[in-house]
Amino acid sequence: MRKSSATHRVAVLAIPRVVAFDLTIATQVFGHEGHGRYAMTVCALDGGSVSTTTAGLELSVAATLDALDDADTVIVPGFRRGPAPPRALRALRQAHGRGARIASICTGAFALAQAGLLDGRRATTHWAHADALAQEHPGVFVDASALYVDEGQVVTSAGLAAGLDMCLYLVGRDHGQAAAIQRARHMVTPLHRAGGQAQFIPVGVPVEDDELAGVITWASNNLHSPITVADLARQGVMSSRTLHRTFQSRFRMGPRAWLIQQRLRAACTLLENGGITVDEVARRTGLGTATNLRAHFQRAFGTTPTAYRRAFTP
Repeated sequence: MRKSSATHRVAVLAIPRVVAFDLTIATQVFGHEGHGRYAMTVCALDGGSVSTTTAGLELSVAATLDALDDADTVIVPGFRRGPAPPRALRALRQAHGRGARIASICTGAFALAQAGLLDGRRATTHWAHADALAQEHPGVFVDASALYVDEGQVVTSAGLAAGLDMCLYLVGRDHGQAAAIQRARHMVTPLHRAGGQAQFIPVGVPVEDDELAGVITWASNNLHSPITVADLARQGVMSSRTLHRTFQSRFRMGPRAWLIQQRLRAACTLLENGGITVDEVARRTGLGTATNLRAHFQRAFGTTPTAYRRAFTP
């Protein structure tokens, strides 16, 4: 855990089109910390006006990339996916090379990856962009389930609110748990949220492969019943081996793991209905008992069905 009495300099790099929410998370945590432990600067390529992903909103930024020269931590908020400006990538590499901590929120991870700072490392981003990050940067070990990933000098977080989790975590890493708790209380937010971002991925990921369309539709309509891999193979009119190979290619998991995932996602939807008991949710999704549901839920999401229900029902 890093502690220091010196003021910690944080530079928040706004890459057009920056996600305004991500940027304001970093500025709120570090710019209003109130104890003199952080000095926060928002910077851009050349200063001036910076476009955002929010329609009609532009930011006026005074500081330039020079702010990265003496920053202890550089945070890259999410931005509209695409190639980051080469000068920004060079500045990130230089900051990393002299020992600065580099962190990203949401799609900010793409800039870190483009700068080569994630090669050979675990990283995360918003679950909706995780596949693209893995495909565009095969040297990065993408963990789509994590809210944030700490690789020492490089830290990445998932989308939006997960950026808040990461920033509070960094406060704790710099100045101890008590400082992080104090900052979280001031922002009226929990210091830690149960589980990872897997619990936020919606049910019904679209199927583009016609070869599996019938299998997926049939399985989704029969989750309440016992289903074996052989059952899925019969629906797809293929051997179990071919089915396994096709599932691995399409979903990067075998048919049995995919089936459990679908049962859990259906369980999430049912849990959002406060009138259904956990036992009934387990029965309707083919997971059998509440005990079995809890075990799978904890393993997949790092939280319990009851905690999930509290978080997602009004």
